[in-house]
Amino acid sequence: TDLTGVRLLLAEDNELNMEIAQYMLEDMGAEFVAVPDGEAALNAFSHSEPGYFAGILMDVMMPVMDGLTATRAIRALDRPDAGSIPMTANAYDEDKRRCLEAGMSAHLPKPIDSVALAQVLTAQLNTRRPHCVDPSDGLSEQLLLK
Repeated sequence: TDLTGVRLLLAEDNELNMEIAQYMLEDMGAEFVAVPDGEAALNAFSHSEPGYFAGILMDVMMPVMDGLTATRAIRALDRPDAGSIPMTANAYDEDKRRCLEAGMSAHLPKPIDSVALAQVLTAQLNTRRPHCVDPSDGLSEQLLLK
């Protein structure tokens, strides 16, 4: 899957899971901004221009603000680019239902499989070319830009 030019917001608190997701996204050619929790994801998304992120990969269980709460807050911004895809070790039907009720647009169980990730991203994302990264936008001081 070629995601060259697609920019994603990646929210994951576990360093190993973050590294795995980053490797898979880099392998597909995607660009991403990595954040450690839901509050940082909400902050990054709310301070971005509409369309800056093609989508959001959101861990469900994180400190500070969990992924479900962050997704609800992002959806409340009422932006057309507010699609979140959960990454969770919880793969039961009840967990999927909670993710969808929070406004997430798919369900990606952990451990993340690169084929499943590619399929979900291809199906869910609008693959518009991202805007150029602007270091004066303040995000570069707060986030790891990739």
